[in-house]
Amino acid sequence: MAILIAGGFLFSNRNASTQTFGTITRGLSEAQATQTVELKNGDSYTLTASIVKKKIGDTEIKMLAYNGSIPGPLLKIPQGAEITLNFKNETDVPTTIHSHGVRLDNKFDGVPDVTQKEVGVGESFTYKIKFPDAGMYWYHPHIREDYAQELGLYGNYLVTPTNTNYWNPVNREVALFLDDILIENGKISPFYTKTANHTLMGRYGNVMLVNGEDDYTLHAKKGEVIRFYLTNSANARPFNFTIAGAKMKLVGGDSGAYEKDQWVDAVTLGPSERVAVEVLLDKAGSYELQNKTPDFTTRLGVVVVSEDSATPSYSDSFATLKTHDEVVKSIDPFRSYFSKEPDKKIKLSVELNGGMQKMLGVGSAGGGHMMSNGTMMPARQNAGGGGNMMEAKSKDGIEWENTMQMMSVIPDTSMVKWKIIEETTGKENMGINWVFKRSDEPVKIRIFNDPNSMHPMQHPIHFHGQQFLILARNGTKEKDLAWKDTVFIPSGETVDILLNSTNPGEWMAHCHIAEHLEAGMMFVFKVL
Repeated sequence: MAILIAGGFLFSNRNASTQTFGTITRGLSEAQATQTVELKNGDSYTLTASIVKKKIGDTEIKMLAYNGSIPGPLLKIPQGAEITLNFKNETDVPTTIHSHGVRLDNKFDGVPDVTQKEVGVGESFTYKIKFPDAGMYWYHPHIREDYAQELGLYGNYLVTPTNTNYWNPVNREVALFLDDILIENGKISPFYTKTANHTLMGRYGNVMLVNGEDDYTLHAKKGEVIRFYLTNSANARPFNFTIAGAKMKLVGGDSGAYEKDQWVDAVTLGPSERVAVEVLLDKAGSYELQNKTPDFTTRLGVVVVSEDSATPSYSDSFATLKTHDEVVKSIDPFRSYFSKEPDKKIKLSVELNGGMQKMLGVGSAGGGHMMSNGTMMPARQNAGGGGNMMEAKSKDGIEWENTMQMMSVIPDTSMVKWKIIEETTGKENMGINWVFKRSDEPVKIRIFNDPNSMHPMQHPIHFHGQQFLILARNGTKEKDLAWKDTVFIPSGETVDILLNSTNPGEWMAHCHIAEHLEAGMMFVFKVL
C-alpha cells in the first residue's frame, strides 16, 4: 500500500494495515470518578478494563478505563503487603497489567511473551503482587500501550511506609496523573489496529489532562500543606510541572524519598516518572498548575484555596529541609561502587527507512522537513558523516512539543526503528543478552543519547523489576539521590546509573515513549 505524505513524497507501507480502532460512543457507559481503595496484606481485588465514553472539552470520545474510571482506582497498600489482583479484560484489544516500578515476582510483571501470555478480549488473569518499597507506583498495560494507555488505562498504587516518620507531616496527600491526548477535527486522532503510528516523535497530545480532566480543579484551605504525587502517563510528552505562586519542596522520586528535601521552582518528569512534591498554600486564592517549558507556559488546572484555615498547621515543619535517614542508609552500602568503571555501555539512536529519510531530508544536502506552519526546517550535516539530521529545536535536548505536527502521524513501525545499542558488541534491542548474578556487585551502566542520530530527542529509559541510582549526568555527580526505575535522558546527554540487580527473573528494559517501545526500543536482561 502507498501513502502520500507531507511534501509530496510517496513511499511504500506494505507491512502495516491502516485499519483503525472504532470510535463509536453510542451505548457506552460514562466514565466515573476515581475511587481510593485501601487494601491490606492478603486482600483480593477485582480490576476490570472496559470501554467507556468521556467528554473532553466539547468532544465525546471512546476511552478505556479500569473499573469505569480514568485514572483507575488509587490502590492504597501498606509497605510489605501482598495482594491478589483478579484482572478481567473487557476492552477491544489484548492486554496485561504491568505494575510499574514494583519489585514484584517476575511471573506477574505483565510482559507478553516474557513473563506471561497476553490476556485476550474476554479473558482473565490473576496477579499476586508484593510491595516491598514505599512510594507511588502505577499500573498500566504492556501491550499496545500507545493505544490502551493513551485512552485511559492507568492507575496508581500508593504504598504507605512502615515507618510513620518516613515522610514529612502534611494535611493531605493528592495523586495527580499528568497526561495529554490528541484530538483533531472533533475526534480522537486515529490508532492503527495492527501497528502503532506516530513512531518518530511519539504521540504528543494537544489537550492537557490532569487526572483525566481538561479542567482539573482542587479545593483546599488556607495554610494547607499538601504532598502531591505526580505521575507522567503521557505517551511521549515530558512535563515541567510547577504551581504558580506556591513554594514547592521536592521530597520524592520514582521509588520513595530523596536523601534530602530541596526547594524547587519546578520538576521535570519524563513519561512514566513519578515525583513527590510538598506545597504550602499560605494564602487564599487560585494557584495555577502549569507545564512551564522554555517556549510556553500551559495551564493544567487550578487549586482554589478558601479563607478557612487548615488545622493542624504544618507550616513550621514545611520550612525545614529534612534528611531522610532511612533512604541514606539504604544507599550507603552502594557508595563504594559509585566511582568504578561502567560494566555496560549503551547508546540510544534511530534508523529510518528510505521513505522516511527522503521525507525528512536525511542524506541529501540542503534537505529539510516541513513544519506545521508550512515553513521548512533545514537539516544539518551529521557530525559523524552519516548523512543529515533534523536541526534540534530545543537547546536543552528536549522536544517539549511536537515539532513535526504535519507529518508525525504517518510513521509506523515499518518506517522507524528506534534503537538501544550495546557499544562493545554492536548488538541492538532484543539482540542484547545481559545476564547478572544476584551475588555479584551492582551493575554500573552508562547510557549515551546520540545527538547525531537521524532524529535526536529525549528518551525515558525504564528497567523492570529492579531499582537504580542516577550517579552522574555528563560526568557531573548527582548530589541528592533517590531510588529510581526510569531515567530521563535528553539528547546529547550521558548518564551513569547503578542498577541494584537483585530481583531474579527475565526482565525488560525499554524506552517509555509508547511508540518508541512499539518501534523496537527494548531489550531483555536476566537476573539469576
